[in-house]
Amino acid sequence: QVQLVESGGGLVQAGGSLRLSCAASGGTFSDYTMGWFRLAPGKEREFVAAARRSGGTTYYADSVKGRFTISRDYAKNTVYLQMSSLKPEDTAVYYCAADISARFVEDMRYYTRQSVYDYWGQGTQVTVSS
Repeated sequence: QVQLVESGGGLVQAGGSLRLSCAASGGTFSDYTMGWFRLAPGKEREFVAAARRSGGTTYYADSVKGRFTISRDYAKNTVYLQMSSLKPEDTAVYYCAADISARFVEDMRYYTRQSVYDYWGQGTQVTVSS
């Protein structure tokens, strides 16, 4: 059983930065592809970023490209989402997710699908004030 625990959310002014953390336990972190998704009020949950296992190729939604960075610390079994130049439209609950399958898919767009992921964290609220 894999457990994912997010932290680091909070209230920040537009233009500010936050770093979200997602600590994984109960499995082999290095084997997982990790993703971040977000759910904003009145919207569907959407993909934000992913870091693939085996080399850690990253991929981002167009809306966050150049502002957010996903990274992994294998020693700490933790994935991070560094968010900079935050905008009010980034306000959402942010979730991390883990794909624990042995799949290796070259096309990173595959990892934008929520159905790919087997485990999800409980979410952390990010609020960006204007």
